[in-house]
Amino acid sequence: MLSAAEWGVVALSLKVSLAAMAATLPVAYALAWLLARRRFPGRTVLDALVHLPLVVPPVVTGWILLLLFGRAGPVGALLERSLGITLMFRWTGAALAAAVMALPLMVRAMRLSIEAVDRRLVQAARTLGAGRLRAFLTITLPLSVPGILAGAMLGFARSLGEFGATAERAGWEFIARGQVAILASDAHGATGRPPRMTAALDAVERRYG
Repeated sequence: MLSAAEWGVVALSLKVSLAAMAATLPVAYALAWLLARRRFPGRTVLDALVHLPLVVPPVVTGWILLLLFGRAGPVGALLERSLGITLMFRWTGAALAAAVMALPLMVRAMRLSIEAVDRRLVQAARTLGAGRLRAFLTITLPLSVPGILAGAMLGFARSLGEFGATAERAGWEFIARGQVAILASDAHGATGRPPRMTAALDAVERRYG
């Protein structure tokens, strides 16, 4: 049987994964549609950027997010100053990192589904008087639902795998103290981490949190 703390870790993992998947879903579909249906300068660069988290080490991706969305980062400072939102060192920061890691898989699944929709159906609808939005809502979107579902499942699984692997006893430090996986045993005392690691985490939080 799992203890109350362990059930809390499971609930937190599911919360982060669901939030990451839900937040990424519209962005992933928009990018998938753009890459599947439009030709524009820089399309190859955008495609490469979307798939970059697949090849960049997760530690590097997390460090970049920390630099951008920390309180001292350009995006993080803007969000805190204008909206009072702080992402880093909270579960929302973990959801952001999981969403970035899940984005390529979601875009890929949705893009393949959109590309499978026959363009002649859309063209026929346009000749019958349907506007672009109506043709999209009545043809492209319904026919691409399998890809949306597949992308959502892949995104959730990726988010859960990316986050859940560290969310055991160390998971609480991962969320509360800057999303750093602390692999320390109970031999270090009630905190589950050595004093030097505590000082290091305090320094990271002061610098970026």
